[in-house]
Amino acid sequence: MSDFCLNLLPIMKKLDFIKSIVLIFVVFIQLSFTAVPDDLNKALETGNVSVLKQNMNSTVELVIFEKENVYSKIQAEQILKQFFQTHAPISFKILHNGQSDNSQYYIGLLKTQKGTYRVYYLLKTKDRTTLLYQLRIENNE
Repeated sequence: MSDFCLNLLPIMKKLDFIKSIVLIFVVFIQLSFTAVPDDLNKALETGNVSVLKQNMNSTVELVIFEKENVYSKIQAEQILKQFFQTHAPISFKILHNGQSDNSQYYIGLLKTQKGTYRVYYLLKTKDRTTLLYQLRIENNE
């Protein structure tokens, strides 16, 4: 090998190391973004209000049918408990999702013993923390 190639060898090893670090970082970021929606989807499917509350911002816009307001986590928890007590969930399926800047949204269908409802929720990421800012449960018309 020429001296030129031998001099490039350490540089190539460093580049491979940097590529590996970047790949690990990207995978870690991707996994952290998918953990919250997976938890929320499972919580909606099972009616687990505790998990929903854990992932809420300190205030959350909550819309259930025609009732809409901004609530504290504790208030939202009580309202959701009442909803799931009267609408026992059977399944939840995501139909569509998207993102822009530091926000992610999900649209799905919640099947309960009383009917099927359209669910929309909005997540925002601030300071590396992803939280639920809006949850809508509406009649599926």
